[in-house]
Amino acid sequence: MWQTKCIQETCLKGTDIVRVEKDHIEINGKTILVTGAAGFIGYHLCRRLLTEYKGLKVIGMDCFSDYYDVGLKEYRTSSLNEYEGSSDNEFTMIRNTIADKNALEEVFKENNPSIVVNLAAQAGVRFSIDHPDVYIESNIVGFYNILEACRHYPVDHLVYASSSSVYGGNKKVPFSTDDSVDAPISLYAATKKSNELLAHSYSKLYDIPATGLRFFTVYGPAGRPDMAYFLFTDKLVRGETIKIFNFGNCKRDFTYVDDIVEGVIRVIGGAPKRKLGDDGLPIPPYALYNIGGGQPENLMDFVHTLSEELVTAGVLDKGFNVEEHMKLVPMQPGDVPVTYADSTGLEKDYGFKPEISLRTGLREFAHWYKEYYIR
Repeated sequence: MWQTKCIQETCLKGTDIVRVEKDHIEINGKTILVTGAAGFIGYHLCRRLLTEYKGLKVIGMDCFSDYYDVGLKEYRTSSLNEYEGSSDNEFTMIRNTIADKNALEEVFKENNPSIVVNLAAQAGVRFSIDHPDVYIESNIVGFYNILEACRHYPVDHLVYASSSSVYGGNKKVPFSTDDSVDAPISLYAATKKSNELLAHSYSKLYDIPATGLRFFTVYGPAGRPDMAYFLFTDKLVRGETIKIFNFGNCKRDFTYVDDIVEGVIRVIGGAPKRKLGDDGLPIPPYALYNIGGGQPENLMDFVHTLSEELVTAGVLDKGFNVEEHMKLVPMQPGDVPVTYADSTGLEKDYGFKPEISLRTGLREFAHWYKEYYIR
């Protein structure tokens, strides 16, 4: 069990490894701002907070972009709205973008959140190739606005989403937060690396406790329709052919959404401690972690497991032969052949590592897909 007292962590400052303490943050009774609350991870995080904690005021903020089916975002939001006005917890969804600085500042001024979880971002590696503007607006300008708001309306802890994409074509595995990530191979990855740099500078300059989390291929019920497992399912249901990139020689460190949420919640509760250095200036209360399953799965094995669970759930007919619906193709621009998380930092500091198996997670997704799309 993770201890709630101050704990120790190793964090990178330039090229020097320094030790910083963690302060326990009580979640019950707090006002928490979750941006991207109608998104995949944001929805699951808000639901967990509202069902397991007491006296919360959860402010969700989301722009409901049409990057994928807005109806799915409405579905997630309608589930969260059940908590609005409840006796123990309160939930409010604000429909706006974090790129609107004035609107975001108003949210901070009116609600004074003590915890901010920034999950709002334009996602997708391939989409960034043809639509760079939206990445700069949301991931750079929007994140800058978050930092400015945390600067002027001080918070106990800022937790924000980064991505395994920052590792680019790194051939050293598993990926460690100590690795150099100065050679991104997509604009999306570059914006996420920029977030980490901006957060570190604001943490140093304005003493903002900030923790970045590099997520590894998150999947699960009510997920993003642009992710491979979701796209594959849609195509297989229609009897179409799915493309297997790099001729099947890809490995991904899939992480079930409940494991991601558990990691986020534990991190929320342990903020880097504010303290001064020998020069009388703040030592940046900053930390960075991977959250990944630590067990890369071959893409071909993944597809077979997915099809088996879709058959079991009744999404695909019995006897469905997935081999007849696969086409092996070259790697796409911006993609990488393998992702593999070293999450020992998270395990060491918070006593947690993702544990939900790929088959278990895909089974949950298959049953949700059947209920939501097929019934």
